[in-house]
Amino acid sequence: MSWAVLTSGGKDSILACQRAIDDGKDVKYLVTVRPKNKESYMFHSANLDAVPVIANVSGMKYREITTHGRKEEELVDLEQGLARLPIDGIVVGAVASAYQKDRVQTIADKLSIQVFAPLWHIDPENLLLEVAERLAAIIVVTAADGLDKSFLGARIDRAFIDRIKKISTKNRINLAGEGGEYESLTLNAPFYSRRITYTSTEVLITGDRSELILGGFS
Repeated sequence: MSWAVLTSGGKDSILACQRAIDDGKDVKYLVTVRPKNKESYMFHSANLDAVPVIANVSGMKYREITTHGRKEEELVDLEQGLARLPIDGIVVGAVASAYQKDRVQTIADKLSIQVFAPLWHIDPENLLLEVAERLAAIIVVTAADGLDKSFLGARIDRAFIDRIKKISTKNRINLAGEGGEYESLTLNAPFYSRRITYTSTEVLITGDRSELILGGFS
């Protein structure tokens, strides 16, 4: 069976990909949906130029699906994009969002392909601990009380976990960022042949959203 991973390069989808490989699945494609709307209900938009490089260092094929990012319409774009791939299943990094998981399952059912969601309902702290142990993932977006631009570029390690646990207790945010509190980018994983790098950084602050924009990925 041939599988594709739906990924933005973030910690959850890359860890799901790693678990799929650990499970013996033949992952051939990394698929990114690039929304023109940063307020997309389904898809992240930060640092997506990293994903083709991740595919390259992982020996996988990269496929990009473009969408305006309008609610529900973006799902039609996803369905049409997946329909063009010779795959038997899709891997997703869904953790707690029924909105996302249910819609991917609906698309998969229409296309007669399987869904593998190995992180579904995993304990958020356990998720972060596995990320810290197995991946090199950094924070590239913050958008919640208690999370400011000082977090940008921070690696998700045990020090980060201790720090965000304290903030979560005070401000009641989701440890894993499931409420959009933060976004990440994975620079290395066991299935990469090497760590991906970048040559430029820029910080963009819009309201309560801070974004680390990276460039020159290789």
